[in-house]
Amino acid sequence: MNNTQQMPDHKYKTLKEFYPFYLQEHQNTTNRILHFTGTALIGLCFITAMLFHNFIFFALIPVVGYGFAWTGHFFFEKNKPATFKYPLFSLASDFLLFGDLMMGRQPFKVK
Repeated sequence: MNNTQQMPDHKYKTLKEFYPFYLQEHQNTTNRILHFTGTALIGLCFITAMLFHNFIFFALIPVVGYGFAWTGHFFFEKNKPATFKYPLFSLASDFLLFGDLMMGRQPFKVK
């Protein structure tokens, strides 16, 4: 077992410890693209809600974000999203991955 794979019952205590596991669960290119797209649309929904005072866009944030991410996991990565067990670490990691992809620190294509 390498250092990015953990036993299923492992309890993560820090985001720094969790993020390598998160990356391991996001190896599929299509899944990464869907996560990137969903996270970008979350930002767009937030900005739209603030600029136009249309708060329906706040309600769309979880639908858009989770819709893209969970589609990537269920249909392409074929694993269970970490959101179910680690919701806050997973949400933070979504934004970390978005930033890493934007800055070129992570590739879209892993496999």
